[in-house]
Amino acid sequence: MTSASVVPADTAGLPWYAVRVRSHCEHMASAMLDSRGYERFLPTFRSRRRWSDRVKELQSPLFPGYVFCRFDAARRTPILECAGVAGIVGFGNRLAPIPADEIASIHAILQSSLPFEPYPFLSVGQKIRIGRGPLAGVEGVVVAVKSGFRLVASVTLLQRSVSVEIDREWASPLAQRASW
Repeated sequence: MTSASVVPADTAGLPWYAVRVRSHCEHMASAMLDSRGYERFLPTFRSRRRWSDRVKELQSPLFPGYVFCRFDAARRTPILECAGVAGIVGFGNRLAPIPADEIASIHAILQSSLPFEPYPFLSVGQKIRIGRGPLAGVEGVVVAVKSGFRLVASVTLLQRSVSVEIDREWASPLAQRASW
């Protein structure tokens, strides 16, 4: 009997982990984990894709490149042997568990009737560009993230900083430039 054919016991008390999967293999990896008896979670959202001749509505992963799975970290080999799996998120040889309350929050959002979509993670010190509103096109740095989906951005103007409160959905992160 190979380790790939061993079906895990009840996983209810085990921690959640983020399983990295190959590009566009989220659904396949999720199905493989499910077929092996693992509790897995692949949150998806409806997205519209435009091709030259049509528009199609798809179920896209909310976190592209990842599937969440509950398992015993000491018995990770069957997970790594699943088709489409590239690895498990961790630091060095230590796997990094996902807090159960964060998974519960995502479940609650998916179960609600409220509209949702992926949104870039913005953190203090990150460079952003304002895409909408009266400051469209302005670049700045996130100074603070406030509650209520508002943030404060510092915009360099005449070599001075100006702090302004903007709607969070106006901001998008700027690509990080490699420093050679």
